[in-house]
Amino acid sequence: MRTEQGNDASTVHVTVLLKEVVQWLRPRPGGRYLDGTLGMGGHSLALLAAADEQPGQGRPPAELLGLDRDDQALELARQRLEKYRDRTHLFHLPFSRFEDALDEQGWDGVDGAVLDLGVSSLQLDRAERGFSFLESGPLDMRMDPSDGRPPARTLVNKGSYSDLKRILHRYGEEPQAGRIVKAILRARDEAPIEDTLRLAHIVEQAYPAKWRAKARTHPATRTFQALRIAVNHELEELEYFLERVAARLNPGARVAVISFHSLEDRAVKLAFRQAAKGCICPPRQPICTCGHEPELKILTKRPLCPEEAEAENNPRSRSAKLRVAERLAPGGES
Repeated sequence: MRTEQGNDASTVHVTVLLKEVVQWLRPRPGGRYLDGTLGMGGHSLALLAAADEQPGQGRPPAELLGLDRDDQALELARQRLEKYRDRTHLFHLPFSRFEDALDEQGWDGVDGAVLDLGVSSLQLDRAERGFSFLESGPLDMRMDPSDGRPPARTLVNKGSYSDLKRILHRYGEEPQAGRIVKAILRARDEAPIEDTLRLAHIVEQAYPAKWRAKARTHPATRTFQALRIAVNHELEELEYFLERVAARLNPGARVAVISFHSLEDRAVKLAFRQAAKGCICPPRQPICTCGHEPELKILTKRPLCPEEAEAENNPRSRSAKLRVAERLAPGGES
């Protein structure tokens, strides 16, 4: 969850783990950097500013390539990065298509990359986007309404029992998935579920009273997360990116990924581990025949979390986890 806040580029922004991302990516003059989840430009702005503070030694200024599937966020980022307009290259694309953007820009590789996953405050705090269960709004949840994918209301009103239960189990890790889906099916038989508050009420009432009394978060939290992930194909986008990013990192370049729930963090952890492996032959095979060399070196054995002060000042950052890996040169050298 990117917690940048505000409706215009001049408003104060709160970017998660900003200091840590800059420290780990080590921006420098002449470097080329990828921000796959541009949001309103918080990480990008800090990376370019930090690069300018380093000794130049005759090298050109750092450049940045930024992607976002949300055109509203992209426009605000463009305003915020106006100072660097001659060296920022912005694309209205999901981060899974970063290779298309690199190719269009003529970049073979980058010297650092960052992803800040999940939903942003720009999306969450605008009821008309349909992400929030706290305000009435159309049940949409699409990060890019122009991409042709169906909104959440289509999934909720047309999905089968088995499909909806699978989505809530897999993407929300929802223990009451069966009860919730049965309640949704009963409610939509009466009238289509079109409003976020109505869906939130249906989910809340499906929860056992004892669970509601003990819940530390709203009962609809996991259901809304699961639907949002399904609507936007978020895990598939992430896995696609992670499978390909190492090949477009220059030797010594680093990739930093901020996740906000266990499914994302697990995907990042497993992808980094796989890319850090040498031989990938079957365990019982006595001689290596694969010739596979490790592509990445994992720099964070455990995910980094926000410091106490950041978590207090920005409660939405509390679940953030940062993992970082570095591209190895051929032969497995840093």
